Amino acid sequence: MTHVVVTDIERTDRELAAAFAEFGSATVHEAMGRVGYAGPRIKPIQRDVAISGTAITVMVAPGDNLMVHAAIEQSQAGDVIVVVPVTDSPYGFIGELMATQMQVRGVCAYVTSGGVRDTAELRAMTFPVWTAHISSEGTVKDTAGSVNVPIVLDGVVVHPGDVVVADDDGVTIVPRTRAAEALEATRARAAKEAANRARYQAGEISMDINKLRPVLDQLGVRYLTQAEYHSGSR
Repeated sequence: MTHVVVTDIERTDRELAAAFAEFGSATVHEAMGRVGYAGPRIKPIQRDVAISGTAITVMVAPGDNLMVHAAIEQSQAGDVIVVVPVTDSPYGFIGELMATQMQVRGVCAYVTSGGVRDTAELRAMTFPVWTAHISSEGTVKDTAGSVNVPIVLDGVVVHPGDVVVADDDGVTIVPRTRAAEALEATRARAAKEAANRARYQAGEISMDINKLRPVLDQLGVRYLTQAEYHSGSR
């Protein structure tokens, strides 16, 4: 395998990428047709933080953070560094010192299917992280990997320049080539949810708003009194 650092990636427009943070990972995931969610393994180390930005992708060897250093050099303001070890690797690939470099360069978050450490310090410096592992175990710097190539984050393909949306619910990836249409769909879904919320607050329920009674009927779900249920009328 040839290992590379790609230096001139095409990023999603910065304002377009940043606009997704308002809506959150779940709404974006639903609006895109229930795709792009990286799964429940990738969790935030903080709470009440929502971000979106453009992906700097990093493929690393297990227990080796050499290419994360190379990725920081390639990062710009508004980027999210996304790190995927080639095999599951619960090491602390970054901590406070690595995050300090990222924060100074304007990197808005770090996402990984590997691990991190110094989590108390990361929270104190308000640097957002989503990770599969928290581990004190350190890494080495002697194995080649690649920066800004396609990677797979727990089943989701991430290309450099894609949009990373992350909050308390997890991480959703928006392909760069779909970002504009995905934002339009996300705004439409958010507007629909706002309208439904107002109806719920007025006393209506989802069984009626979503027309779910015919669905139950088609599935053979019957409504019984308790007496009918205990009498075996089913």
